[in-house]
Amino acid sequence: MLKLCRIGHILSAQRLTSTLKIKVKCVSDPILTSSGFCLSGKMSEDSTDAQNKAPKRQADDAVVEDNKHEDKKLKTDQDEQSVDRKYPKKKVAMLMAYSGKGYYGMQRNAKNSQFRTIEDELVAALVKAGCIPEGHGEEMKKMSFQRCARTDKGVSAAGQVVSLKLWMIENILASINAHLPPQIRILGYRRVTGGFNSKNNCDARTYSYMLPTVAFSPKDFNQEDTSFRLNSETLQKVNRLFGMYKGTHNFHNFTSQKGPRDPSAKRYITQMSCGQPFVKQEAEFAVITVRGQSFMMHQIRKMIGLVIALVKGYAGEEVIERSWGEEKVDVPKAPGLGLVLERVHFDRYNKRFGGDGIHETLEWTEEESAIAEFKEKHIYPSIVETELNEKSMVNWMATLHIHDFEATVTGNQERKVGVLNVLKLYFTQK
Repeated sequence: MLKLCRIGHILSAQRLTSTLKIKVKCVSDPILTSSGFCLSGKMSEDSTDAQNKAPKRQADDAVVEDNKHEDKKLKTDQDEQSVDRKYPKKKVAMLMAYSGKGYYGMQRNAKNSQFRTIEDELVAALVKAGCIPEGHGEEMKKMSFQRCARTDKGVSAAGQVVSLKLWMIENILASINAHLPPQIRILGYRRVTGGFNSKNNCDARTYSYMLPTVAFSPKDFNQEDTSFRLNSETLQKVNRLFGMYKGTHNFHNFTSQKGPRDPSAKRYITQMSCGQPFVKQEAEFAVITVRGQSFMMHQIRKMIGLVIALVKGYAGEEVIERSWGEEKVDVPKAPGLGLVLERVHFDRYNKRFGGDGIHETLEWTEEESAIAEFKEKHIYPSIVETELNEKSMVNWMATLHIHDFEATVTGNQERKVGVLNVLKLYFTQK
C-alpha cells in the first residue's frame, strides 16, 4: 500500500512538471490551437524572421540601387575630370556656315525633336567629337551657349557665330566637321573672354538676299520668262528705293506683334543696295545686301517685298514713308529662300580686347576663302536650283495684286462698317 502511494506521488509530480513546462513555453511563444493547446513556437519564430527579413531585403536593394547610381554618377564625374585634366576648357567664338534648306531654322527646340534644326546637328557633333559632355547637349546653358542670330526656316548662313565653352581637343575643327553633314561646317574659331556673348556683343549684322531679277520686271511681264535682263535704269531705281531705308525708322509694319509706339520697333539701317546681276543656269540673278544694328522677324523680307511691289507698279513710293507712321500698312513679305546671314560684326569688342595680347579680333579674314568656297558650293546652287524648280519667287509675285497698299487696316475696317450701315439702312426702309 505504501509503495502504491509513492508511485502515485511520483506520477503526480511528473504531470505537474510537464504542465509547468508547457505553460512556460506558452508564455514565451503564445500561439494556441483552437483546442487551447500551445504549439511548439517554431512556426512563430519562422514567421517573425520572414517578416523581419522582408523590409531588410528592401532596404538592402535600395542601398544597392543608390550605390549603383552613385557609382554611375561618380564614373561620369571621373570621366569628365579625366577629360578636364587632359584637355583645357575654354570659351570660344565659332564661325559657322550652313545651307538652311531642309532645316527648321537655327535655334534648337529640345522639347520637339521632330523638327530638325542646325543646332541639333551642331550639338550632336560636339558630343561625338568629345568637345562637350553628353549631358550638356540637353541643357545648353551648361556650356554657356549663345548664337549671334536666330535664322528662320530655310534661311542659310555664311558667317554665323556661336559662343560656348568646350574642351580644346586635338584637331578640333576636323573632329567636329567629321560628325556634321556636308551642308554645315565650322570654318574657324577664336579664343574670347569669359564673359563674351555672341548675341549681346554683336554690334551689327549683314544679310544678303539672292533673287531672280525678273522680280523687278513690270507686273504685266511674263514672270516665268528666264530671258529677262535687268537694265541699269531699273537697277538705279531699285537702289534709290533701298536707300530710303537707311537711318533709324519705325519698322512696326515690317514685323508682327509690334505696335507703332513700341520702342523696340525702331531699327537702325546703315546700308542697303542691290549688286550687279549675273546669270546662273540661263536665268539672271542679283544679290541684295543690307546691314543694320539688328533686325526683327521677317523685317528684311518685308523691306525687299515692298520695294519689289513698288518697282513692279503696284503702289506709289510714298507707301515707304507712310509705313513708318502709326497707321497699319499692308506690307508684303518676300519668300525666305535667298536670305543669307553673311556676317556679324563685333567692332566694340575688337577695339577693347582685340589688342590685349591674349585674345584675337573677330574679323575672320583668314577664313574669307573658305566662306566664299562654301557659298559657291552649298548656298548659291541650292538657292538657284530651288527657285528654278519650285518657283517660290514667281508664285509669290502672283499674290501681290491681293495686297491693298493704299488703304490701311483701319481704313478697311471703317469701309466695312460703312457698308454694313448702308445695308442696315436699306433693309430698314424696305
